[in-house]
Amino acid sequence: MSKYDVVIIGGGPAGLTASLYTSRAGLKTALLEKGMFGGQIVNALKVENYPGFPDGISGFDLVSLLHQQALKYGMELINAEVTEIEAGKPNIVVTTDNKYQANAIIIAAGSEYTKLNIAGEKEYTGKGISYCATCDGAFFQGAEVAVIGGGDTALTDALELTQYASKIYVIHRRDQLRASQILQERALKNNKLTFIWNSVVDEISGNSMVTGLKLKNVKSGEKSALSISGVFVAIGLKPNSNPFSSLVKIDEAGYIITDLHMATSATGIFAIGDIRQNSARQVATAVGDGATAAINAFKFIRDQ
Repeated sequence: MSKYDVVIIGGGPAGLTASLYTSRAGLKTALLEKGMFGGQIVNALKVENYPGFPDGISGFDLVSLLHQQALKYGMELINAEVTEIEAGKPNIVVTTDNKYQANAIIIAAGSEYTKLNIAGEKEYTGKGISYCATCDGAFFQGAEVAVIGGGDTALTDALELTQYASKIYVIHRRDQLRASQILQERALKNNKLTFIWNSVVDEISGNSMVTGLKLKNVKSGEKSALSISGVFVAIGLKPNSNPFSSLVKIDEAGYIITDLHMATSATGIFAIGDIRQNSARQVATAVGDGATAAINAFKFIRDQ
């Protein structure tokens, strides 16, 4: 079993920042990431609201810089999927391949895209259904597509898609948007965007690829069909907290509850970023979470 001062679970901006702080403080640090490091932000074409980059920076470039900086101070990056944490003194992080002993653990496992759970979604995912406009928008050059949702992510995706698609239908179950005012203004005045209000998608249809949607008006019950070549699902995120739900307190939505020090209900375990309750889900706040947790993890280890 490998032994570390700190094990960090998740390689997004929160986890990378935490690893930078703990490594720089001289703590032996391992960062476990089951996929590609960077988290959701790696898909952002341009991050315009992170301090220090007045012209913006791509999400991939931003996390690449964070990654390089953490490695500079000795952080060890391990590709592994965490299945549980075994409580003890010290705690043990269990993965599909190994176990890692840690004096302190920082959970930065983030969140994943919420699914529609409707007919056709599973069959056509990757065949016209996408959860990332930045990743897949270029495949729909000149096509008509739909974006499902009414929040910041949905409108950001819709505006992103105007670079490629000829027409974008924004389908929202309510009669008003939830997105920030500036995004609403940009979207509502864009001629490529058409809004379908008070509507939900009942089914995604196609042959080898997506060809259309079956819609239902939630107020009138009226059903209709919409011919499109692609659909981008942007209805929110859910926290990746299942492996930890029996050990730390979580709220009704599955987010891990922490105090102001990012400490969870379990001794020596901290949670940061999108996975914690009341997270603003911004890069800047994720970085702040990471620094706060790392500082308090250092204090915890020192006091032990």
